[in-house]
Amino acid sequence: MATESSSPAGSTGAADRRTWRRPTAFRNRYTKWAVYGAVLALIAWSVASLRITPSRFLSGIGYGYELIDSMLPPETGSEYTLRLFDRMIETIAMAMVATVAGIAISLPVAFGAAENISPKPTYYLSRGIISATRAIDGLIVAIIAVIALGFGPLAGIVAISFKTIGFFSKLFAEDLEDIDMGGVEAVRATGASRFQSLVYGVVPQVVPRFAGLAVYRWDINIRSSTIVGIVGAGGIGVLLQRAYQRYEYDYVAAILIAIIAVVLVAEFVSAVVRRRVQ
Repeated sequence: MATESSSPAGSTGAADRRTWRRPTAFRNRYTKWAVYGAVLALIAWSVASLRITPSRFLSGIGYGYELIDSMLPPETGSEYTLRLFDRMIETIAMAMVATVAGIAISLPVAFGAAENISPKPTYYLSRGIISATRAIDGLIVAIIAVIALGFGPLAGIVAISFKTIGFFSKLFAEDLEDIDMGGVEAVRATGASRFQSLVYGVVPQVVPRFAGLAVYRWDINIRSSTIVGIVGAGGIGVLLQRAYQRYEYDYVAAILIAIIAVVLVAEFVSAVVRRRVQ
C-alpha cells in the first residue's frame, strides 16, 4: 500500500519537472536568436555609421590631454571667484523657484492622472499633459524660453519648471494609484465629500512619498540649472559658456569644481531628507 501511495506522488513530481519552462519573452529559440542577431546587427551598423577610426581616436586622446593640461591649475583669482559665487547663488535660486513652481503645477496634474481617483476625461487629459512635458528635452524648452522671454534666469526657471511637471506628475500619479482604497472608502462611508475624501483618505498615505519626490526633484533641478545657462537661460552655465568661448580653460576648471561641489552637497542633503521622511 505504501508503494502504491508513493508512486503517484513521485510520478506527479516528475511530470511537474518535465512540464516547467523558464519564463521567456520569445515564442521559441529561433525567434530569440533572430532578435539577438537583429540587435547585434543594429549595434554594428550604428558603430560603423559613426566612422570612428583608430587615428581619430588616438588624436582625440592627444587633444584631451592638452585640454586637461591647460585647465590646471584652476583659476582662483578674487575677481573670478566673486563672479563664480554670484552665478552659483543665481543657479541655486533658479533651482529652488523652479522646483516650487513645477511641483505646484504638478499636483493637480498628478491627481488627475491617477486612474483610481479621477474620472476618465480628466485622466486622459492629465496623461496627455505628462506625455507632452516628458517628450521635449529641457534644453529645447530653454532655447524656446530664451527666444520668448530673453536671456536671464526667468527663461531657465520656465524650462526647469516645465521638465519638473513631467517628472513629478508621472511618479506621484503612480504612487496615488498604489494607495489603499479601503481607507478612502471608509472616509466616504462617513458622508465625506469627494474633496474631503482626498484630503483625509488619500493625502495622509502619500505625504512621505511626496516629500521624498520633492527633494529628489530639487536635487535634479540643481544639476539642470547648471546646464540651461549654456543657451543663455541664466545661472552658472552662462559663465561656463563664456569661459569656453574665451579659451579660459583654467577658469572652466574652477567652474566645474564648483558645480561638482554644489551637486555633491545637494545629493547629500537629498539623501538625508529622503531617508528621514520615508
